[in-house]
Amino acid sequence: MAPSATETEGIDETVLTLRKVLVSETEPLARRFRALFSLKHLACLQPPTEKTLPAIQAIAAGFASQSALLKHELAYCLGQTKNRDSLSYLQHVVKDVEEDAMCRHEAAEALGALGYSDSLELLKKLRDDANELEIVRETCDIAVDRILWENSEAKKAENLKASDFTSIDPAPPMPLQNNEPSIPELEKTLMDTELPLFQRYRAMFGLRDLASPPDLPTAVGAVNALAKGLKDPSALFRHEVAFVFGQLCHPASIPCLTECLGDLQEVGMVRHEAAEALGSLGDEEGVEATLKKFLNDPEQVVRDSVIVALDMAEFEKSGQVEYALVPDGNAIAVSAA
Repeated sequence: MAPSATETEGIDETVLTLRKVLVSETEPLARRFRALFSLKHLACLQPPTEKTLPAIQAIAAGFASQSALLKHELAYCLGQTKNRDSLSYLQHVVKDVEEDAMCRHEAAEALGALGYSDSLELLKKLRDDANELEIVRETCDIAVDRILWENSEAKKAENLKASDFTSIDPAPPMPLQNNEPSIPELEKTLMDTELPLFQRYRAMFGLRDLASPPDLPTAVGAVNALAKGLKDPSALFRHEVAFVFGQLCHPASIPCLTECLGDLQEVGMVRHEAAEALGSLGDEEGVEATLKKFLNDPEQVVRDSVIVALDMAEFEKSGQVEYALVPDGNAIAVSAA
């Protein structure tokens, strides 16, 4: 989707160049992902600059893509912006019943991450619609609870452990009480299917924070507890566990991620997340060889994820500073250390 001359007037050349790469169906997918993460950086700047809104618009232009994998990542990035200008694009995606379910889920989750109460009516409507897809209903349920929490008095009173991660997550970690939550307690909450998903997600992110940095005494135990979540009945839940492993980059997660990716009975949205998580561990022995086995996988989203994951693995080994593209004259070059 090329912007019109009026739309491009006064817009920074960096943003325009990155947008051109992002929306081009002839560009390699890995290159488009790198362009996206460059745009995400600009879209998330606080305070916003003159590049912020054009970067948000450039990311949103990518929703015309044929790639469900790319579109779901666009939604995630918009949810990280803390910017009200992202709302209308995400609301449009989540309402579009013709859109891929994985993209709609990610758009709903992104609306939760933004935290604006404007989205509550739409999210509640989808959550309560018995004809809606389960993945969409479950995501909207969590997003509603997250927005309510974000705007609550209870949030102000919570003592949250400082996290190593800057991401805005679908749920905050469990609040600290007098004693730091133990792994067995968090695991019990994580695996209790009678509890609200938002509460279980809070346990999930609490375990994540006990697994970082990787040499933390609690790290392996927390990873092993999280791994049990890959057997949960909810595909949404399983995919979030795999996403968390991608954030952690802990070698102890490699066996369960490999098993997940190799399970052809597992749904694509879970396997794709496992592939990308393995990509973040690309400098570990055997990971690249594992990923390459799935380059011709029956599922498009898995094949695409493996392509991106191998590019991420190459990045991990190369010592580059950022997984991104930076403009270099009239071309785009990979940023290097």
